[in-house]
Amino acid sequence: MLKKILFNSSIQVTKSACAETVYNAIKAGYRLLDGAGDYGNEKEAGEGVRRAITDGLVKREDLSLEHFSCSQSQATKLQLDLWGIGYFDLFLVHFPVSLQYVDPKHRYPPEWWGDDGKVYLQNTPLSETWKAMEELVDEGLANNIGLSNCQGSLILDVFRYAKYEPQVLQVELHPLLTQEALVKLCKTLGIAVTAYSSFGPQSYVELGMDGGVVSLLNHDLVSKIAASHNKPTAQVLLRWATQRGIAVIPKSNHRERLVDNLQCDSFNLSEAELASISALNINRRLNDPADIDPRLAIFA
Repeated sequence: MLKKILFNSSIQVTKSACAETVYNAIKAGYRLLDGAGDYGNEKEAGEGVRRAITDGLVKREDLSLEHFSCSQSQATKLQLDLWGIGYFDLFLVHFPVSLQYVDPKHRYPPEWWGDDGKVYLQNTPLSETWKAMEELVDEGLANNIGLSNCQGSLILDVFRYAKYEPQVLQVELHPLLTQEALVKLCKTLGIAVTAYSSFGPQSYVELGMDGGVVSLLNHDLVSKIAASHNKPTAQVLLRWATQRGIAVIPKSNHRERLVDNLQCDSFNLSEAELASISALNINRRLNDPADIDPRLAIFA
């Protein structure tokens, strides 16, 4: 079963702080770590993991490492080497977008752009990508595979040809983007759902991508509910997800907040409170590749 509270070693966890932050997350009790090549901090995240193992905080088998794929065996082995581990517990297709392959020897991480700053697409169907993902399982490089940033039609398509069905779908999900139909489909298909950006625009302020949306951490309704439970607003937002069976991946560079976020399952929201938070939905998506290039409008 997917643990409900993960630690996200996102791009906002800088290289200089990443090893210490990952170590502190494990020390605080996190056992599932979420990372990606695009974050540019895999080596540092791996150092935090190895230090925790060396210090006896955990064994490798106690941890579940979730990572976003390059789906190509050579690149996957590079990612594993950077982390200093032999396998990923869960490997996800980051976006259902095919970009021209960039040899890791030339540039890593490849990110979205070519050397000239332009986006170069590649005509590779998702079926081929999924087959490559399945080969990683057969090679023992990944124990489980899944999807991210996919809508229902693509998920159903993968089920038509998959030898190994996707175990997890990770998507942007918060009270301003509840994605209820997608969550219902995943539950029907037996796919665990992981929500990223649980705090809404807060995750995008540092990146200049918050779009001027008012922070959910300071929203009047969320603040009122938090006060009634004597809990931080962050815990209320996380509990809104976990109480409905959705895993969360909060990120923080602060040790106190790491501990606080992990306590979000220490109380329950009423059905009325859950419904009132869900009613904040305005289908406001903050992470959309179409903002990079209109040909990447996967949510159109």
